Amino acid sequence: MTTISARISRSLPLPFFASIPPEIWLAGVLALYMAWAIGANDVANAMGTSVGSGALTIRYAILVAATLEFSGAFLAGGHVTDTVRKGMLDMDLVSQEALLYGMLAALTSAATLLLGATRFGLPVSTTHAIVGAIVGFGTVGIGPEAVNWAKVGQIVLSWLTSPLLSGVLAFLIFQITRQLILNKENPIRHVKRIGPVFFFYVFFIIGLVTLFKGLKNLKLDMALPEAVAWSFALGLVGALLGTLFLRRVKEGEEDPDHRFSQVERVFVVLQILTACAVAFAHGSNDVANAIGPLAAIATAVEEGAGEVARKAPVQPWMLAVGGLGIVLGLATWGYRVMETVGKKITELTPSRGFAAELAAATTIVLASRLGIPVSTTHTLVGAVLGVGMARGIGAIDLRVVGKIITSWLATLPISAALAIFFFYFFKGLLG
Repeated sequence: MTTISARISRSLPLPFFASIPPEIWLAGVLALYMAWAIGANDVANAMGTSVGSGALTIRYAILVAATLEFSGAFLAGGHVTDTVRKGMLDMDLVSQEALLYGMLAALTSAATLLLGATRFGLPVSTTHAIVGAIVGFGTVGIGPEAVNWAKVGQIVLSWLTSPLLSGVLAFLIFQITRQLILNKENPIRHVKRIGPVFFFYVFFIIGLVTLFKGLKNLKLDMALPEAVAWSFALGLVGALLGTLFLRRVKEGEEDPDHRFSQVERVFVVLQILTACAVAFAHGSNDVANAIGPLAAIATAVEEGAGEVARKAPVQPWMLAVGGLGIVLGLATWGYRVMETVGKKITELTPSRGFAAELAAATTIVLASRLGIPVSTTHTLVGAVLGVGMARGIGAIDLRVVGKIITSWLATLPISAALAIFFFYFFKGLLG
């Protein structure tokens, strides 16, 4: 490691950061690059439906998502992370130098792929991008036997399970909403009657999402019955707040052109609440796609000789790098993916956007408890498709959907190929 440090020091003279090992400095820059790419592509999913439905403007969506994503990343991002995401490599076969070059390559390749996808407004999975990169450098830098191919198979299967499950749930939620409220002669009266049930379920799911995803890194290990009990209590609070809120909703004119305006305002509140929960949970978990490799490199550099650790400690400054990068990415290029998810797949209203967000959050909860690998991106896009299907296939822009699915299929192989290139690039540069 000292040889590598010396070479980097000669290549990157940084007197201000002289006390920081140059490998960690380089990894920090690339982690910021990766976090920026996550913010620009993946984070936009959480708020895309809110923007598309008109519940939030792009400016406010960026502000809300930035606050919650950074809070999730910094406050609940975890103090320990997997050195290699999702257990994709057999760590007994990984040397320290292979880990160093590989993690640098993984950060660079995954971020570059996300950058290209965001440029064209295509929502892709950041987790799949980093996993594909790890598979790529692991296969050529260590050997095919080091890759957990069963895990790769589970991820490929999730391309089908994630959007299918969330799509079915979104279809059902919107159909229930339409039958019980929107298709009634006086929808405002019916939303005031049934609305507290919606508020209960939204707060219940928010509790489960937060406990199972958003706060799991804080080691709040609750058994399932305990988690459900706390979430049920939160749901009751939500029902009470919803009842008080709905009492203030006035029944407007019976003019068919305006009778949905008050109803949709109720769903605006429900949609924003659900989107906020997804954003916080996303920040706390997916920040590891940027800082996991950074923590692995820091551990490999600081521990010196010896076995590479399976878990790496995460320092507060690493969480700050991840959170800051996510916010910058969201603020600069996040609008591109927001427009695709929120406006180009199908036309969304607050009630449709609410169905999509709630279905995505429910899918995340179910997958977390069942141990099914799911992508937030695939889940949300599948939910939007499910809402569109509730109105008929003609309500969906199939050309946009085709491009999105193609980008999903290409994520793993392209990130793997880029990682192979960057692995040898960094090995030649630093080795």
